[in-house]
Amino acid sequence: MKTLLKNGTVVTPGGSRVADVLICNEKIVRIGEHLESPDANVVDVSGKLLFPGFIDAHTHFDLDVCNTTTADDFHTGGRAALRGGTTMVIDFACPNKGETLQYGLDLWHKKADGRTACDYGFHMTIDDWTPENIRQIPQMFEQGVTSFKMYLTYPAMMIGDENIFRALQELKKYGGIAGVHCENAGVIDALIAENKEAGNLGPDTHPKCRPDVLEAEAVGRLLKMAYVADVPVVVVHLTCEAALKEVEAARARGQKVYVETCPHYLTLDDSNYDKPGLEGAKYVCAPPLRKPADEECLWKALANGEIQTISTDHCSFTTQQKKAGLGDFTKIPGGLPGVETRGLLIYTYGVAAGRITKEQMAALLSENPAKLYGAYPRKGVLAEGSDADIVVYDPAPEAFIHAADSVGAADYTPFEGFRVQGRIDQVYLRGRLSVENGRVLEENGGIYIPRGKSSLT
Repeated sequence: MKTLLKNGTVVTPGGSRVADVLICNEKIVRIGEHLESPDANVVDVSGKLLFPGFIDAHTHFDLDVCNTTTADDFHTGGRAALRGGTTMVIDFACPNKGETLQYGLDLWHKKADGRTACDYGFHMTIDDWTPENIRQIPQMFEQGVTSFKMYLTYPAMMIGDENIFRALQELKKYGGIAGVHCENAGVIDALIAENKEAGNLGPDTHPKCRPDVLEAEAVGRLLKMAYVADVPVVVVHLTCEAALKEVEAARARGQKVYVETCPHYLTLDDSNYDKPGLEGAKYVCAPPLRKPADEECLWKALANGEIQTISTDHCSFTTQQKKAGLGDFTKIPGGLPGVETRGLLIYTYGVAAGRITKEQMAALLSENPAKLYGAYPRKGVLAEGSDADIVVYDPAPEAFIHAADSVGAADYTPFEGFRVQGRIDQVYLRGRLSVENGRVLEENGGIYIPRGKSSLT
């Protein structure tokens, strides 16, 4: 079946133009003006923006954490992602200590295969540096897993600076890339103990135990290790100006550093932790929300190219799950839902607000993550021969975000009541109309996308 999208504005990082897009057999076969195809289903998208399908390179679906499991699995999370214009997620396969990388990858395939609305890939978490896992790294590349995740906090996932350095050296052999969660675990634990002893147990204590300077210290430490190892790295979910300065210093040394941030660090601040009880608990995530000045710093860094991608770190819990830590903030499961609202928020508070252009949005949400994580040019671009993953965005309407309208499994959104400019009218996944007027038409149409090496320069 062929589909011809007529008279839309095709948005790419290199520029935008009014053109027609012809889709056939899951691919974009032609882009141009005044296209004709008698056997195609013609859809008039005049006045609409055509974005490449968004890629969310940081999600946590069906993850066991903090004595519970995330509210969204690959079925509900994939459905929410697709409704929000995300046609591909890259989730994290997370073997526990004592388990192999291959075990973790097999387990995540069982969680996702045949159950996901959008296409998907996996990063591999390295939280146990054993001889067997070292031997299995080439197997990950053979199976399309070319990116890895490590932690400088969370004891269950940490492998220590020595092994992080060794892992960076090992990944370099195969052209892989690592993303790292950067916070100083030891000082965080000391601050937690100090506050607990003082009886400070509410959600407002959470950001006080994870200050921005500790994120910056960890970013700086990682980047110095990467400098010695002579490898590029990704700083995931960067939140603040202090951490960004460490990135700038590394780049001044000639290092290649990629940076990701998230919508909640661009639109929310730490005053939300002052809300009483459960309301404050809803915003607990790590790293925590920062100051309004940090939000503006991040927007400027997006505009000038210092930050390359915007992912969500979608890690959703219900309000009932968040209640588990009301008497002890360290027991609040950390994470926020966001995969369904990312496109709307970035268009509204980025493009419509004049902070970034629509072309930069296409780079940040689509082309850059596709290149960074080895899915380009199959994904992330509107081009002949690429997968027909297309978001039809109507910039005219005004609406508001409400949890009641969500299709995800969490029963709240941290963006409740936020005004948004525009709406996602349609989403095409590999040429199939999969979302129309907010309704998800195909719930299990996603497939696994094996990835190659990073190509983002």
